[in-house]
Amino acid sequence: MTGGLVVLGGGDALAAPHPLPAFGKPMPAHVAAPYFEAWTGESPAALAAASGNKYLTLAFLQTATAGSCTAYWNGQADQPISRSTFGPDIATIQARGGNVIPSFGGWTADTTGTELADSCTDVDAIAKVYESLVTTYGVSRIDLDVEGDSINNAAGIDRRNKAIAKVQRWAERTGRSVQFSYTLPTSTSGLGANGLALLQNAVDNGARVDVVNLMTFDYYDGATHDMAADTEKAATGLHAQLAALHPKTSSARLWNMIGVIEMPGIDDFGPEETFTTQDAFTVEKWAAAQKINTLSFWALQRDNGGCVGTGGANSCSGIAQDTWHFSHAFEPFTSGATRP
Repeated sequence: MTGGLVVLGGGDALAAPHPLPAFGKPMPAHVAAPYFEAWTGESPAALAAASGNKYLTLAFLQTATAGSCTAYWNGQADQPISRSTFGPDIATIQARGGNVIPSFGGWTADTTGTELADSCTDVDAIAKVYESLVTTYGVSRIDLDVEGDSINNAAGIDRRNKAIAKVQRWAERTGRSVQFSYTLPTSTSGLGANGLALLQNAVDNGARVDVVNLMTFDYYDGATHDMAADTEKAATGLHAQLAALHPKTSSARLWNMIGVIEMPGIDDFGPEETFTTQDAFTVEKWAAAQKINTLSFWALQRDNGGCVGTGGANSCSGIAQDTWHFSHAFEPFTSGATRP
């Protein structure tokens, strides 16, 4: 998924500050958490309230330059991991009963050497960055978006998984709940060989991967897709792949390790890959029945019909839709409310 390098503004003012918790609450077993483009200058708390989302995935964190071990929001040195950057927004979202999932990587970082584990060769330093998110913001899940060059960087993959294992041992010692999710590209039949190699390396390093999120869009295979049906096919393929990696794990538990990420409307490839308003209801119903872990989309700022006919836009879906249609369609996955 794409990332921008735009300096953030102050965002919308928040009515009253809330304290950030020292220990984050565990994530729900089934959660809808669309991505929020963190470089736009908008307030995640304000958009979460407007769209009805309790949980958001904040994208992205990366280093400012290749070779660095310091991560910043959007790779901007004036946006450090600190309570002054997104702290009031995150606290407000948590006070409403939700939380955020900070995400590292994305296409820009993964193709410029600024994804943290690609950039930094010190496993301990990588682990400390992950831990700082937990202690600074009170989050309980960290997402790692690995695609582009990063998914073929064996050294970076090994460092990242070693750092995950270190953080998990730290969390156990300190009584914290910390999950890690991997966001990976997929075909309609499941992960490619490089994605499987990444997960195998995690097993070899004793790193627990709690969720594997499939980017069920941008297939770029030249075919015309039924995006909802192909989401189900890709996830079914991943389930079989996870069963081979974890042969002692039950089928139900494996399904609860799976997440899917849609791109509402026309994706980067074009009209042949259009995720429709009806697809949203179909996928949410399937996800709830299958009891997968995470339902998401890229990205919250696209959840409107402001640019009909335009593909791959950052600020609109390219199809006719009500504003926040996809948020509302996915919302019952977390709440368990009656589905439309």
